[in-house]
Amino acid sequence: MTHAVPDPKPILNFVGGKWVSAGGSESLTVSNPATGESLGSFAPSTEENVTDAVSVAKEAFQTWRSTPPIERVRILFRLKILLEENLEGIAASLAREHGKNLPECRGEVRRGIENVEHACGTPSLMMGSTLEDVAPGIDCETVLQPLGVFAGIAPYNFPVMIPLWFWPYAVATGNTFVLKPSEQDPLTHQLVVELAVEAGLPDGVLNVVQGQRNAVTALLNNPDVIGFSFVGSSAVGRKLYSEGAVSGKRMQVLGGAKNNIIVVPDADYDLTTEAILSSAFGSAGQRCLAGSTAVCIGDAYEIMRERLVDGAKSLKLGYALDGDPDIGPVISRAHRTRVETYIEKGIKEGAELLLDGRGATVDGYPDGHWIGPTIFDKVEPDMVVGKEEIFGPVLSLKQVGSLEEAIELTHKSRYGNMASIFTTSGAAAREFRYGVGISMLGVNIGVAAPMAFFPFGGARRSFFGDLKAQGQDTISFYTDKRVVISRW
Repeated sequence: MTHAVPDPKPILNFVGGKWVSAGGSESLTVSNPATGESLGSFAPSTEENVTDAVSVAKEAFQTWRSTPPIERVRILFRLKILLEENLEGIAASLAREHGKNLPECRGEVRRGIENVEHACGTPSLMMGSTLEDVAPGIDCETVLQPLGVFAGIAPYNFPVMIPLWFWPYAVATGNTFVLKPSEQDPLTHQLVVELAVEAGLPDGVLNVVQGQRNAVTALLNNPDVIGFSFVGSSAVGRKLYSEGAVSGKRMQVLGGAKNNIIVVPDADYDLTTEAILSSAFGSAGQRCLAGSTAVCIGDAYEIMRERLVDGAKSLKLGYALDGDPDIGPVISRAHRTRVETYIEKGIKEGAELLLDGRGATVDGYPDGHWIGPTIFDKVEPDMVVGKEEIFGPVLSLKQVGSLEEAIELTHKSRYGNMASIFTTSGAAAREFRYGVGISMLGVNIGVAAPMAFFPFGGARRSFFGDLKAQGQDTISFYTDKRVVISRW
């Protein structure tokens, strides 16, 4: 099928209300991962570019922090309406740039809108507290105040939603923001920025710098950046957290995952099969909440083994804007090679390959980065494929004898992002919730993604910091509680 391909466009920085070119001499291309066609190019930002953006944000903070909160969120109310009106266009852009199918793209945009909507409640969420007569004639109150310039680093897997975890809350609470999108798919968020400008966001309140590692380092090292939000790999996140915390920055770092889905023999097998297939293979497995391992208890193992293999074989690969595929491509040729390398390691380690997605093709799209659903059996937790985050459409199976053993197996993982259980037993669900030790839990849910008014973030090596994304945590992260003790 032939599609009109947008002309490749320059991908620019957004500083002080203007789109401007970065100063780097290198040129990086953003391509459609399904077709291989160029969508645009950009020069990575230099340290000077980053410094300019932070300086502009610092200057804008002086006026923005004194803007009444209700006036700040009226801009976000208008932004929410504009995002709703442009949802389909944003989703189509996301499908071209990232590769996930249209329902997943719409879902991502919808989750981003929910965060803007929640940030609109900042005047209530940001209220302090007061107590009279803490001592004779003395009153005490807390006041939540903005801090200055915050920075955010977004990953490629949710290029619309994750920036909206950060900057709407930061600006609603009176801060200014510098965002560095992923260099692999920075185009779609430009549409969001344009809508924020249309909604009335003042110059300098939100700034965007394109780039790679050097831009991240420049933001982390800039003394005028008071806080730093990051989503990405645990290895990079841990390093950034250590460096940022030592320099006194507030750090909110969300890392990788290796998520177990526990299946109890009394589970509803139709519901469970559909949920695990969606969890493991949706968005080509490129989600921090993807189900990586199906831990099947007793008799559930044989049943689920057959169902999952048959179900995965029926999933259709394809381009989101051509037909209605279940799975799109992975983000790049390099990432496809990375996933295939993990599959080869699993075979060498002795895991049984039940379904091999390597060599997958899609008619009409020979340059797409395709890899089909892949399922391993007999995966042990000390295997590379059993303990490392693959971030691709690869599911492992593991049989255990009891719920206690399944919970113990989950505790052996160095990650702690998500775990789910499928059961019709309230007692089993409670035992799971009480003892599994994971931050985001699902009961008969394959992807335990909390709504915007609840915190999002893991434990162990899946999260570094104290205050998570979304919910009341994010208001606390972007403000400081000032305690005022008064005698008159």
